[in-house]
Amino acid sequence: MPIVDYPRYCEMLDRAKEGQFAYPAINISSNETINAALEGFAQANSDGIIQVSTGAGEFASGSVKDMVLGSISLVNHAQLMAAKYDVNIAIHTDHCVPEKVDTFMIPLIEETARRRAAGQPNLFNSHMFDGSVLPLDENITKSVELLKLCKENDIILEVEAGVVGGEEDGIDNTDTPAEKLYTTPEDMLAVHEALSPVGHRYMFAATFGNVHGVYKPGNVSLKPSILKDGQEAVVSKYGQEAHFDLVFHGGSGSSQEEIHETLGYGVVKMNVDTDCQYTFSRPVADHMMTNYEGVLRVDGEMGNKKVYDPRSYLKKAIAGMAARVVEACEDLKSDGKSMGR
Repeated sequence: MPIVDYPRYCEMLDRAKEGQFAYPAINISSNETINAALEGFAQANSDGIIQVSTGAGEFASGSVKDMVLGSISLVNHAQLMAAKYDVNIAIHTDHCVPEKVDTFMIPLIEETARRRAAGQPNLFNSHMFDGSVLPLDENITKSVELLKLCKENDIILEVEAGVVGGEEDGIDNTDTPAEKLYTTPEDMLAVHEALSPVGHRYMFAATFGNVHGVYKPGNVSLKPSILKDGQEAVVSKYGQEAHFDLVFHGGSGSSQEEIHETLGYGVVKMNVDTDCQYTFSRPVADHMMTNYEGVLRVDGEMGNKKVYDPRSYLKKAIAGMAARVVEACEDLKSDGKSMGR
């Protein structure tokens, strides 16, 4: 089985919630970043999630600039490679804003439906609809519509209420008022009351001061207690079955103490992107600086093929990013907890 099926994915999330750990969700944009993520999960003996954004899909399609085609290409590679590892991998799409639902998420769901009809596994295990830019009632209405479509295809939907600050992949929330960065218990009740009648599993990215981007520890004002308050409000009214599968966005700059606190409140997935980008690029920069004369043909010299061969520095990039994935697994306490195949 190249990637997990729906029951296995649900089992992964159940184990995380019961064991108070979470899976790193690693953004990928190329075969190399996919290989790095898989290698990191394998080294940590951790199950995990890899995810594709609209920008990554477009990048992967080259000059064609087709985010759907590029995403399918990336997932085909991920499925082939994941089958060679002993850890469980789920494949997810990240931050699909309302204006891209019809041109990104829907075509990918349709491709999954086509594959299922042919007896093949899902293309994606889960998708994220980021309706946080909409008024809450519009966000919820669209989320319900998409959850019903996902239910037909054994896909988990991730939804978001509240805004993640900063900028990522072309989504710029740097000027968002501070109060918009915090989901209220009333918001969480509204999400549960609308989505639970659909009768299908979903994940919820409730915001508690999260910000995308690069920050030093202490420079992001997180309030993890918001997750606790919201969970308690929902459980007290609807019972333990209403307890959310929560997602942590914008974790860069968060302290380990803050991360661990969220695990106790039901976080089962944490997105890790910015740090992986840096740890992929940093070894490449070092290689270029160290081998400057070899990678360039200066003053008629031919350089050194061994150091300008892309494989020479991409191997280092993969190793650097894989090490950061291992660190993420350790931070989220998923290391050593793979269910195995």
